[in-house]
Amino acid sequence: MNNTKIRCSWCKQSELYQRYHDEEWGVPVYDDDQLFEMLILEGAQAGLSWITILNKRENYRKAFDQFNAKKIARYTDKRREKLLQNAGIVRNKLKVNAAIVNAQLFLQLQKESGSFSDYLWQFVDGKPIKNAFASLDEVPATTPESDAMSKDLKKRGFKFVGSTICYAFMQAVGMVNDHVTDCFRFKVIDKI
Repeated sequence: MNNTKIRCSWCKQSELYQRYHDEEWGVPVYDDDQLFEMLILEGAQAGLSWITILNKRENYRKAFDQFNAKKIARYTDKRREKLLQNAGIVRNKLKVNAAIVNAQLFLQLQKESGSFSDYLWQFVDGKPIKNAFASLDEVPATTPESDAMSKDLKKRGFKFVGSTICYAFMQAVGMVNDHVTDCFRFKVIDKI
């Protein structure tokens, strides 16, 4: 593993984690399909470690038709059962059902808002929140913005979108920069 750079301490346990940290985490995402994928993966992570989901990410992409919401929204009970037999993903009935329900609601929200991205980014006034935490101990689990996002998504019927999940999602898709200040990615992301 490449340990010559100073990184957030949470990503040091594997090369996959470091690559995710170095290339994806905190980079602003505006693409509806990427945002949908991350919403589903963050929901799947509930109660588990993020590295567990990263290790299964390619399996998720295969199992869920590359996160094609139109296809997922039409999954039948038979397809649902097949997913629950797939050892490559988290075989939790509530989480699998949530992915299907969330796909249906995602499509509905796209129609209403023009884009899923526009809808989500409104919670941070359309631009990333630039935090400056010196240590992971300072990083919150939720914020007023994640509370508002969670409340609105739940009101619309989305599943696995509690405030903690929403905040982790916001961190992942760059709605907030929560790289610690001595991490080499902090300044890179801060300039975006």
